[in-house]
Amino acid sequence: MIPNGYLIFEDESFLDSTVAKMNALRKSGQFCDVRLQVCGHELMAHRAVLACCSPYLFEIFNSDAEPHGVSHVTFEDLDPEAVEILLNYAYTAQLKADKDLVKEVYSAAKRFKMERVKQICGDYLLSKIDSQNAISLRNFASSMGDGRLLGKVDAFIQDNLLEVSEQEDFLKLPRLKLEVMLEDNLTLPSNGKLYSKVLSWVQRSLWENGDHLERLMEEVQTLYYSPDHKLVDGGLVIEGHSEVFGGEEDHLQFVQKKPVRESTQRQMSCSSSGSLSPSNQAANVPKQTARREWKYIASEKTANNIYLCLAVLDGVLCVIFLHGRSSPQTSPSATPCLMKSLSFEAQPEELEEHPLSPMHYARSGLGTAALNGKLIAAGGYNREECLRTVECYDPKEDHWTFIAPMRTPRARFQMAVLMGQLYVIGGSNGHSDELSCGEAYDPHADEWAQIPELRTNRCNAGVCSLNNKLYVVGGSDPCGQKGLKNCDAFDPVTKTWSNCASLNISTCPHSTIYFTKFCTHDLNCQTFNLIDGVSELGRHQAAVCELDGFMYAIGGAESWNCLNTVERYNPDNNTWTLVAPMNVARRGAAVAVHAGKPVTGTWVIWEHF
Repeated sequence: MIPNGYLIFEDESFLDSTVAKMNALRKSGQFCDVRLQVCGHELMAHRAVLACCSPYLFEIFNSDAEPHGVSHVTFEDLDPEAVEILLNYAYTAQLKADKDLVKEVYSAAKRFKMERVKQICGDYLLSKIDSQNAISLRNFASSMGDGRLLGKVDAFIQDNLLEVSEQEDFLKLPRLKLEVMLEDNLTLPSNGKLYSKVLSWVQRSLWENGDHLERLMEEVQTLYYSPDHKLVDGGLVIEGHSEVFGGEEDHLQFVQKKPVRESTQRQMSCSSSGSLSPSNQAANVPKQTARREWKYIASEKTANNIYLCLAVLDGVLCVIFLHGRSSPQTSPSATPCLMKSLSFEAQPEELEEHPLSPMHYARSGLGTAALNGKLIAAGGYNREECLRTVECYDPKEDHWTFIAPMRTPRARFQMAVLMGQLYVIGGSNGHSDELSCGEAYDPHADEWAQIPELRTNRCNAGVCSLNNKLYVVGGSDPCGQKGLKNCDAFDPVTKTWSNCASLNISTCPHSTIYFTKFCTHDLNCQTFNLIDGVSELGRHQAAVCELDGFMYAIGGAESWNCLNTVERYNPDNNTWTLVAPMNVARRGAAVAVHAGKPVTGTWVIWEHF
């Protein structure tokens, strides 16, 4: 067609032919004037083409001191295959990537500022989202700083939290466990207000009190929800105080009354070096808020006053388990936490109290045992540190001395004496990791030696010697989600572990299953893993002792639910039998045999908070 004397011709195949030839020239290295060094791989290309597709590379090329020379651009953190895919796209307008490379292509497109490719990759990832990959995709979106992708992933998690919570990625997330004590006839506020208060509590714990997030997660944190709808520190209620740090406001002004740690004191004393004083530290809270992300993502009320939440705390994706507990008098399975109880399950003669010499180190979650007429206290937590040190108390001298330290720092474990040696098994190393290793202490040589490892990493397990063998009963699984029911026996002669009978299986009349594994009809049912009406009852933080040739596992907890049940192990037929339950459910209690009396008069059990 020739209007007005001009020749106009459109060659529909020219563009496709040209870009194909240009891409062929790139791959053969002809006329190329830029080299991309990507993790040891060299990729050739033409500056003009890349500058048109990538604003990032345009800026680099435009600032070259020698624009007519061959440019070298190095990338040490990108995938060579992903960059090759982007080069093909730059020349052909076709994006073709294997599904396993889409995230790498996204990362490279982000660096090159190729927004259209980022969006296409993000949409593809969203089209493949399911409960199994939601957490890993959220972590990726967060690392990329993609608010659009992050928002859509969070929306998916909000709609499918229970399914997501059953996946391996979710179970590996850090966990914060909270118990909120409730007066009778009170319920917790709605999810939004509830977790706004929780996030504020964590912020104040970190910033005003010098806590670390890892430390908060090592133990269950106890709070108290008052009848006037205010949240107070459970420790203050125990001590008889009533100081209130928050009310109906969404943001709770919460300060835990704990002593300032030595490391914090040292930092504050060096004002000349720029460290913060307490007042300056509080004044700088807004600046810290801006540095890290704090976000409530999703939550589910899985049973009466039991909540599961996913949130970002100080930039860390975390799971929050929250359990609202009623007054302990409502049920023998409830945990008595609001009063310091002096009750015991025995009838010993009247006990006289008098202060003894203190240990050299403050310890929580430690192991104790009697050895050669002396008391041994080993490991435990001392604020920031998981301890290796071991102290020995002589009751005749009322004096503590150090003995050889353990080879491994550990806490949340029990220990026992077997054939004249002291054994420590499992526990936690202070980094949220459960241990499988164990050690034996020889008092004559004053040294510790490793013993064969357990088959299962565990902490909060019961340990007891019986018939020249060492038994490890229950404990917490490596994910910390449930109590274990399996038990193991160690033979010090052959130095081998063997399985023994598991703790009892009881029957629940209800069959509904929720993530928390509590029976939704009756939270006092003390059940776990409900399958066709049968549940496995596991225990952690149980008290374990030997009496008259039997081993007793007393109380403890299964997930959130404290137990008042007691089981007795008979080594002759390798069986556990349920015996009379305690009057009060307990976890983390201590047990001792007193005067060899029958069951009703042999246990002295003190509450532990």
